[in-house]
Amino acid sequence: MPVTRGLYNARLWYALPMQFDFSLALAAVFMLATVSSAQDLTTKKTLNLAVAKKIAAAAEAEARKNNWNVVITVLDEGGNLLYLQRMDGTQIGSIDVAIAKAGSAIKFKRPTKVFEEAVKGGRNAILSLPGAIPVEGGEPIVSEGNIIGAIGVSGVQSDQDGMIARAGAAAVK
Repeated sequence: MPVTRGLYNARLWYALPMQFDFSLALAAVFMLATVSSAQDLTTKKTLNLAVAKKIAAAAEAEARKNNWNVVITVLDEGGNLLYLQRMDGTQIGSIDVAIAKAGSAIKFKRPTKVFEEAVKGGRNAILSLPGAIPVEGGEPIVSEGNIIGAIGVSGVQSDQDGMIARAGAAAVK
């Protein structure tokens, strides 16, 4: 047995350097591919909590100026909730509506007012679009020509929600 084990170990040590060299070469190829693709990546701005709070503060200022109580939501560009604020006295049903309005603005890259006006104009097919909310109050948030998120507002009449949402979206330059 000891002789067989010795031969087996000798063969293993003989094959190991060749296997190691192949693995090293393969790792080098992957590293070069990674470096090349990393250079091709673009840089883009994204929303963070601090900016979301500024957006909501601008929207809240507009609402308070008019004595309106609303829910204000800010979503990131993936449609994920980043910030939610429910002013005192606002009905809880407005929470889901505000999130849906912002989600619609993200998904379709346009204010929800566009859908409301289309339905008013007789384009009822809009109602069958998944995720399209035909009620004003959802606005995309744009920075340097790119949509980086959306704000949704609900709690008062839809045109008033829209005024508040536009005030919030305008806080991003």
